[in-house]
Amino acid sequence: MRLLRLVAVWLAVAGVCACHRTPPASEDPRPDRTSNTPAPNAATDLAYVCPMDREVRSNNPGKCPRCGMALVAGIPDPTEYHMDLTISPKPVKPNEPVHLAFEVFDPWKDRRVEKFTVVHEKLFHMFIVSRDLQYFVHAHPTWHEGRFSYDITLPKPGMYRVLGDFYPEAAAPQLLSETIFVAGAEAAAPAIGRDYSTKAAENLSVDIATSPPDPVAGVTAQLRLTLTPGDGLEKYLGAWGHMLAASDDLIDMIHTHPFIADGSPQMQFSLVFPRPRPYRLWVQFQRRGVVNTAHFDVAVHAPEAAAH
Repeated sequence: MRLLRLVAVWLAVAGVCACHRTPPASEDPRPDRTSNTPAPNAATDLAYVCPMDREVRSNNPGKCPRCGMALVAGIPDPTEYHMDLTISPKPVKPNEPVHLAFEVFDPWKDRRVEKFTVVHEKLFHMFIVSRDLQYFVHAHPTWHEGRFSYDITLPKPGMYRVLGDFYPEAAAPQLLSETIFVAGAEAAAPAIGRDYSTKAAENLSVDIATSPPDPVAGVTAQLRLTLTPGDGLEKYLGAWGHMLAASDDLIDMIHTHPFIADGSPQMQFSLVFPRPRPYRLWVQFQRRGVVNTAHFDVAVHAPEAAAH
């Protein structure tokens, strides 16, 4: 009887082992390792790259999962073009209409660029921010007779920074800035610090959390945004969200899109702040056909201060 029990136990163990055995080569579920198709060679094979998020690469054509732009092959090295801004009439006065005209020239022969690639449904994205960081505009000048044009009324005296975001055909995307001065005495800009409070926008509210909690200059920071309510969210200009980050002195201006987003009420931006300064972040989302704009202030620390 004892012998029979030992035999039964041995058979049970053998059965379990048989259920978890490694299949022979003929049953290997992985791709045929003897295939004549070579593995991709990163040194020689054609790579498709996102023009805006260059770390996004693929061996096949398609669209960038981050910003939705078409991946392109053989993208040239980044080269800065020239952008001229013509303003009329001058001097610019508060609350009076002014015409802005943007012309783009190549960096080699200073020829005017006539062809542009559509980026997020537009040929040209324009951002205008006042020195006191109270005025923010994201608009889209129209192409006419070799230049981009836009009419606007600026509300108060002082300096405004204008950021042009565009993509000359067969080149690299550009982010170039110009300055507008509106006549009159400019009020002193209030100091900004850290403001992560919940912001109520047009038809949703926005919360932010950063990792690390105190971002460090030169180090990638993860910015997590939560939208409430989370229903009815739609892509705005081809992306689930847009962010403009501007330093308090308006020297640094960065336009970016979510690193992680799928239409849910939570999304994540990834950003490297260039300098240890306060930054204002404007974020834009669309819900039920309405564009929402909110802003947060982030205090960016120096690496040595963060270490201490």
